[in-house]
Amino acid sequence: MDLLWVHPGFSGGSQGAILFTMIKVWGDLISEESLKKSSMSHANPLPARSHLDSLESQSIYILREVAATCERPALLFSGGKDSAVLLRLAEKAFRPARFPFPVLHVDTGHNFPEVLAFRDRRMEELGEELIVASVQLSIDMGRVTDPGDGVSRNRLQSVTLLDAIDEFRFDALIGGARRDEDKVRAKERIVSVRDSFGQWDPRHQRPELWNLFNMSRNQGRHLRVFPISDWTERDIWEYIQQESIALPELYFAHEREVVSRDNMLLAVTEFLQPRDSESTSRSTVRFRTVGDATCTAAVPSTASTIHEILQEVEMSDVSERGATRADDRFSEHAMEERKREGYF
Repeated sequence: MDLLWVHPGFSGGSQGAILFTMIKVWGDLISEESLKKSSMSHANPLPARSHLDSLESQSIYILREVAATCERPALLFSGGKDSAVLLRLAEKAFRPARFPFPVLHVDTGHNFPEVLAFRDRRMEELGEELIVASVQLSIDMGRVTDPGDGVSRNRLQSVTLLDAIDEFRFDALIGGARRDEDKVRAKERIVSVRDSFGQWDPRHQRPELWNLFNMSRNQGRHLRVFPISDWTERDIWEYIQQESIALPELYFAHEREVVSRDNMLLAVTEFLQPRDSESTSRSTVRFRTVGDATCTAAVPSTASTIHEILQEVEMSDVSERGATRADDRFSEHAMEERKREGYF
């Protein structure tokens, strides 16, 4: 039953009857329209947002926040799967315009050739500005000391990166680090403030409640921003599959000459040769992560498709860095020590 409120001073009469009828008809029409809309919404419900949709939206929001609040940001690109996902997210955030920042690659000089070829191919396809900061140039200039043949140059990247920040006056660097990779990365904020030496102090980080990020920076400081912090290795691969993102062929099973060292399979390259006491073998492997060829190990695998890789990831109980990065095995706090030196 419809209820109608009437002012106590209303006298009624013919005009009152007409007004009452008009209000009653109007109420019935509103009710009928509401029912129609309700039935239509049930007949054609909006598609439910997936887990990947939510992660993508958050990452795009972070990229746009950096572009809006920072004067000279840059996107770090290593040629790996996380970097490839970042590029795709940047496309979604800013296309059809160009990226509001250049792409920066810190080249150790010990990269897999497949990765460098992939980097150049992607940059040509995107038509974006690429800046290459060279560790070899830092060595030639006397900024760092060459650790020698077959030794990782990963630690030297900090100096090369800081020099690039000074040269190009970058105030924010966007990277593809994820919290599930390493326990040290797990405690870093999405937006991490670094001092003029690029150092990170885990004791001085502002909480990021309700996606409110600390974009303020004093003179000499800069930001390290990680838009895919909350993604997992599985999320990355599912997104690569969903978006048909191209990757270096290293990520898929292939036959390669390797040497077993410290319980890891290291690829034999011009940068890493077997020691006198070591022997090599040809094995079917793939890489879970891509970095300096002298410290990035392969894993035995026959996974040649993303579906098969996802099955491997599901069964793995060790992160890709924990399983395949020799430079993270120097000590229990190897990653944190490098971060304090300015490492990404």
